[in-house]
Amino acid sequence: MTRLLKPLSKVSSTPYTANIPGSKSFTNRALVIAAQRMGTTIVTNALHAQDTDLLAQCLGQFGGLETEKTATGYRVTRTLETLKAPAEELYVGGAGTPTRFLLSFASMAEGETIVTGNPRLCERPMGDILNTFDKIGVRYECLKTKGCVPVKVTGSRPTTREWPIDGGVSSQFVSSLLILAAQQSEPVTVTVTDNLVSRPYVMMTVQMMRKCGIEVAEIGSNAWTVTPGQANVDEIPVETDASGMSYFLAAAALTQSTVIIPKIGKNSPQGDVGFARVLEQMGCLVTFNEDSIEIEGRPLQGIEVDMEIMPDVVLTLATTAAHAKGSTRVTNIANLRVKECDRIAAPVTELQRLGVGAEEGPDWLAVHPTGSVAPGKIHTYDDHRVAMSFALLGLLSPGIEIEDPECVGKSFPTFWQELERFYAHHEG
Repeated sequence: MTRLLKPLSKVSSTPYTANIPGSKSFTNRALVIAAQRMGTTIVTNALHAQDTDLLAQCLGQFGGLETEKTATGYRVTRTLETLKAPAEELYVGGAGTPTRFLLSFASMAEGETIVTGNPRLCERPMGDILNTFDKIGVRYECLKTKGCVPVKVTGSRPTTREWPIDGGVSSQFVSSLLILAAQQSEPVTVTVTDNLVSRPYVMMTVQMMRKCGIEVAEIGSNAWTVTPGQANVDEIPVETDASGMSYFLAAAALTQSTVIIPKIGKNSPQGDVGFARVLEQMGCLVTFNEDSIEIEGRPLQGIEVDMEIMPDVVLTLATTAAHAKGSTRVTNIANLRVKECDRIAAPVTELQRLGVGAEEGPDWLAVHPTGSVAPGKIHTYDDHRVAMSFALLGLLSPGIEIEDPECVGKSFPTFWQELERFYAHHEG
């Protein structure tokens, strides 16, 4: 199955207000924090997507824990202080964040929990958190490949209160340990032993824990002490998804139109909000309000930019840059090679397929616009962000065809409907 896109025939001067779902990152964290709280907790404005639904389903497999999908999010009910390990293995598809959170969560359940996923997930590195498990006394077994799922975690309380973690591959390992630390009997210090990639995602975790009443103290730049405790709120609201909004910020930039993103503002902890600043650097006019972000597209200039703190929007930038004047170089993105696909090689390959100049290095990619984008079928690598990013090129260029368009269900199930609404807004 494919989806053929068509260029816009005209552009309206009226601002377009986008409907962006709740943050996937916020939803994942909210679900686990809710699952650690006795009683019933409601997660509101949450993202209903493949990743979040799988995490909710997996949490609901633990004895003493029930999860239910609601119209605006999820209801999580915990009835046992010590949960029972699931009778069947936890299958998380290709969801990296839920996997890393579940590995820690399972360590507090009585019995043995098996966490597994699709073939690509079983290749993605989990060694950093497993190495920490070795040091702190959490028992586990890799059932096939060392450092990868499937992993069997045996319920076993950590034996130390100092938890070191390597932050060079994924910030999700750090967040996973911070949330786990809240379940201990004494304060725990989580320390990143080297470089921490995607730091804003850790700060998002810290902010959410604090808003839920869990005390987290920052000790220096790369260490946090968590005072154990459950959330003291029975409702956890979720902010608009900054990664998802990037596609409609880019749509405004490409079409030189105006887009308003509601329910997210200048104080958002999401690192991907920085994508609006990147577009501003490329020439767009951006306004940050308390509870909205507005962008007015202008002619784009190529830039050089370090994207370490916002890796999930690199693909959006790569396709947007194809219509800039001058080259764009994106640096410090080595960890993109171990995402749902190799997110450095994939955009370079697909841009080249469309006749756009592109090249890559170990931790960088560059886009060299040629003045046009040729028709072509985009291979999406079963990666939602490839599909959504390359769909943007269809706003201006004919013949852009997206393979496996349904893969957007991983993070933005209503993406195609929202894109159609964008077309209808401009074409009437």
